[in-house]
Amino acid sequence: MADNTDIEGALSTRSEEEFKEPDEYRVLLLNDDFTTMEFVVSVLMTVFHKPIPEATRIMLDVHKKGKGTVGVYSYDIAVTKINQVHLLAKQNGFPLKCTMEKA
Repeated sequence: MADNTDIEGALSTRSEEEFKEPDEYRVLLLNDDFTTMEFVVSVLMTVFHKPIPEATRIMLDVHKKGKGTVGVYSYDIAVTKINQVHLLAKQNGFPLKCTMEKA
């Protein structure tokens, strides 16, 4: 009879590799001299689904520190949210920038 321990060991190693967690990215809003605080809070509430107190706190971080962390997402979600922010900003005539960095 064949020894199945080698096969089982190979299967468990393979399944660990196949189910690797995706990389995460920190999404940041960057301060500028033209975008209003109200618009930033609105973006945080609509795009990122933040409640008013959290959106206000993040907006103040952006205003006082030059940037604020909005959240941590997988690559595809981070890119989608960044594109939504840039589209809303453009539609409303603001130069608001949003970026991401590996978490």
